[in-house]
Amino acid sequence: MGEVFDAKRIKEELVQWIADYFWSNGTSQTKAVIGISGGKDSSIVAALCKEAIGKERVLGVIMPQGYQDDIDIAYKLCETLDIPCLEINIQNAVQALYTEIENANLELTTVATFNTPARIRMATLYAVSGIVGGRVANTCNLSEDWVGYSTKFGDSAGDFSPLSDLTVTEVKEIGRELGLASIFIDKSPVDGLCGKTDEDNLGFTYAVLDRYIRENICANQKVKEKIDNMQRQNLHKLRPMPMYKLS
Repeated sequence: MGEVFDAKRIKEELVQWIADYFWSNGTSQTKAVIGISGGKDSSIVAALCKEAIGKERVLGVIMPQGYQDDIDIAYKLCETLDIPCLEINIQNAVQALYTEIENANLELTTVATFNTPARIRMATLYAVSGIVGGRVANTCNLSEDWVGYSTKFGDSAGDFSPLSDLTVTEVKEIGRELGLASIFIDKSPVDGLCGKTDEDNLGFTYAVLDRYIRENICANQKVKEKIDNMQRQNLHKLRPMPMYKLS
């Protein structure tokens, strides 16, 4: 069994780490630009940034693709934290790109339609960041990264990443330490694109994955093999881009 996770200590270290990052990578006016979905990761990153640099320097960007039935939770999070937010609907941008792709006589695939909106969201965050003078927060966690449940150059991108060494279980503990309501911590994670929960797409729960990550225990051999295969196949998302070097 690993050591007990000290949520209070880690929360305080995260707040200081974010404060130090902004001290070294900006000015006293530099903002944290965060894509807000209403899910635990973006909610907790926003709350950490608020503690670290102040609410006036945290900007939430809500990016539905057309209609999003749980968008009220994203707005409620921003209201709860009292941080400014804006909404940019990416539907027209996504559709315009799809139209041009089809005009080039290419047929859209499931992979393209799943990953493209995530990349457009990240492009949107960087556009906003360039306008307001900000740094884009990456909101991925260790559990997602472990099995590649992120889009390369989409939600896996960012300028700083507070949660990337924490499992989903640990992230939730940080959320409770921050005093966030259960609606922002325990809501079933969805990507807002395909209509399924993360766990539906993965085929196993985060609780099972987190125990395997931290304790190397997975009772179901088929699930263990699936997790191992997913990690091996998706390591390219975490490693630096391979570079040819002159000899």
